[in-house]
Amino acid sequence: MKTRQHMMEFIQKQKTAFIGSVDEEGYPNLKAMFAPRKIEGDSFYFSTNTSSLRVQQFMKNPKASLYFYNRGRFKYEGIMLIGTMEVLQDEDIKRNMIR
Repeated sequence: MKTRQHMMEFIQKQKTAFIGSVDEEGYPNLKAMFAPRKIEGDSFYFSTNTSSLRVQQFMKNPKASLYFYNRGRFKYEGIMLIGTMEVLQDEDIKRNMIR
């Protein structure tokens, strides 16, 4: 079993994250995104347009999953996290994400 520190170090090395949301019919939807802009405790911060399909889905159903993986030459390693997604629209938070 991997430690939390090992998992966080692994996640921070990845350039891509897969974000899972739930559509109106209850089906899972996945999307590849750039790695989180910020990780703070158990919170992962991503940025996207508020008009995106994923944002609309999270506003209706906050259930989410994140998947990070590394495909090595002989070994495939991945971590999936589940929780809820909150859509932040605060301008101060948005400005801090760009920095």
